[in-house]
This record gives sequence, structure tokens and C-alpha cells, in this order.
Amino acid sequence: MRRRRPIRTLAALTAVGTLALAGCGTDTRASRDGAVSAGADRTLRAHKVMQLTQVHEETGMTLLEGPVFDEQGNLIVVDVTAPAGKPKVLRVDVRKKTSRALHTDGRGAYTSAQFSPYDGRLYLTDYAHGEIVSLAPDGSGLRTFFSGEVEGAQMNPDDIAFDEAGNLYVSDSRGLSEGAAQGRVVRIDRDGGKATVLAEDLAATNGISFDADHLGLWISELTRNRISYLRLDGEGGVTSRHTAIRVDGGLAQTDSIAVDADGNLYQALHGRAAMAVYDKHGERLATVEVPARTEGLESATNVAITPGGTKAYMTVSGSAGGYLYTFDALAQGTRQSNGG
Repeated sequence: MRRRRPIRTLAALTAVGTLALAGCGTDTRASRDGAVSAGADRTLRAHKVMQLTQVHEETGMTLLEGPVFDEQGNLIVVDVTAPAGKPKVLRVDVRKKTSRALHTDGRGAYTSAQFSPYDGRLYLTDYAHGEIVSLAPDGSGLRTFFSGEVEGAQMNPDDIAFDEAGNLYVSDSRGLSEGAAQGRVVRIDRDGGKATVLAEDLAATNGISFDADHLGLWISELTRNRISYLRLDGEGGVTSRHTAIRVDGGLAQTDSIAVDADGNLYQALHGRAAMAVYDKHGERLATVEVPARTEGLESATNVAITPGGTKAYMTVSGSAGGYLYTFDALAQGTRQSNGG
């Protein structure tokens, strides 16, 4: 039987929700601190670390997302389309190239993972059910952190960014299935008691990450291939919003975002096993690519850069399965480049 081509986290989840209810490139000179020097747009070649998942017969796809390092240096990864009983959250030892199940359940369709700086728990977005849940770092103690409507509408939460106090900023991709610009950015207090819409009328809000100084948020819009910037007021509000970068993705679309210590943006591409790297002024610095002639890998969804280091791990998926690839980032990893 011919398998369906795995599709983007968000677009795939309409079907998943139904099921749930029934570094070698050109000019890559290293600086003294180990970072790769910036320059003209060039290719950063990613290398395969390991295969984590195969296409699931039950869902016809696999889709890895949300890589985030825990305090022990393990990489936590979610499989968005994993069926009930199969690992939905995995813990990966990237040094030993081994993985094991951290969590599974019969319901969730988790699109991102991020550790809270407030309580240290692992937070997951359940796109299909409009919820945010949390786990203890060892995978135990599942809790529902937030559920229900926000200002009269149910969320489709995709990615998360935490501020330094532990409040959540969520990309809400409402309107994707209708092709309508109904996406939002939602702020949720760290205790889950208050949710506020910070921006709306966005086109399938997807990636979300603070800039290097925590002054604003970078937001990717999947169906318009653009990155917007929200300037924050420091008190939970937005002072301005503008289109910052228009991504020339061709057939590919803008997925998740990570930001390194120098403020560079790593824009994942759905529909191409690659990432586009920009500086904070919108200059294209590099393109991260898997090796040529690699077949069956169709999307690079997200990346985690080792905190305090430059080794980056990219989640890549397609009809060949779900994989981890690694490359050398342009600068060191921080919280903004670790999960989301």
C-alpha cells in the first residue's frame, strides 16, 4: 500500500485529532569560542545522528518535533502523529545514539516540548485538543496546565516560548484548516490562571521564540512564509508588530523558530529538509541542508542548539521515517534555542 506523504505538524493534525477521538559547508571558519563565523549565505551541511521513528501504520506518517535538552544533556523529542500506545515523547542520548519512551497516552497529539524556568516541568502543546499539559522531567505526573477557550475561541496551540519568569507565550494556529488568517499569539500566566491574546489575524501561527534580549518575540506564519516581530512592553503586553522577514521558501513553508546567543534566527522549513538562517536584521546568513541524494526526508521541523555550545540537533521527517541530524550552529545555544 502506498503511504501518504507526511505533512506539516499543523495540517496533519485534523486527521490526527479524528484518530485520537475514534556541519560541513562552504566557508565554515570557526571563531575562538567555537562558533561559526557569519558571512554571505552559504550551506551548512547537516549529518545524520540516528533514526528515531518509522512511519506508523495507524496514522500513515511520523513527524518529529520540539527537540529540547534536559538538565542531564538528554534530548527530548515528540512524535506528533504517534498513535495510542506508541511513544509520544522520547528521551534521546545523543552521545550513545539510543532512545527510549518517556511518555505515551491514548489521546495527545503533541507538537512541541519546552522546560519551564519556573517549575522545571516539561510542557507539551496538544494541538488536536487545544490543551497544554506538563510532565515531571522523568515523564511521570501528567497534568493539564491549560484547557478551554481564550477570549471566546478554542486554541490550536503549536509552539511555546517561556519568558524569564516562567510565563508562557503560545503560537495558536487557529484557522489553518479553513485557510483563514485567524492565528493568534496567546500569553498564559505561569500558574495557568489567566490567558490573554497578544496578537491576532495571523496566518497559521507556528514558530515562536524570544529574541536574544527578551525584548520581543519572533513569530512565523506558515501559510504566508513570513516572520513577524512583536515588541513587548515588559508587563505582558505588545507595543508594536511588523513583518520582519519574508522567506523565499518556494514549495516549502515556515515552521518552527530558534534563536542563538547572537540573535540569529533558525527558521525550519516544512516541505524541505532544510533550515534558513538569518541575522536579526533579516540578512540571510546560511542554509542548513541534509546531504544531497537523501531520499524520503521532506521536512525539517525544529532544532535545539546545545546550551552553552554550538552543536545543533535538527528534527527531520518524511516517508523514510523520523531522524535526528546535527550541524554546527553560528553561535552558542541558549533557552531561546532549546525547545519550543
